[in-house]
Amino acid sequence: MTTVAEIVQTMQSKFNAAAAAGLDLVFQFNIEDGENYALIVKDGTCAVEQGENANANVTLIMDTETLKGITSGETDGMQAFMAGKLRAEGDMMLAMKLGELFPV
Repeated sequence: MTTVAEIVQTMQSKFNAAAAAGLDLVFQFNIEDGENYALIVKDGTCAVEQGENANANVTLIMDTETLKGITSGETDGMQAFMAGKLRAEGDMMLAMKLGELFPV
């Protein structure tokens, strides 16, 4: 099984720096059956931090399987949200930006 760390590293490798120009955001991923990570997007860069970031603009809560499906394109993030497999806390509109920042 793929680990959360591997999934996050894959996301970082797909990062679209052009879409992140001028942004200063923290996306927190709280994985119910794995490790928590934060993706810090700032002025066209993306850093990964293990654990929880107190400055998160939006926190996405899901299990490893849901994260894997969304990042691979097998699962639609909005459908996962509607099905209760994905919860968001904070600025939910920022979750929509993830698709352009990390294209599948």
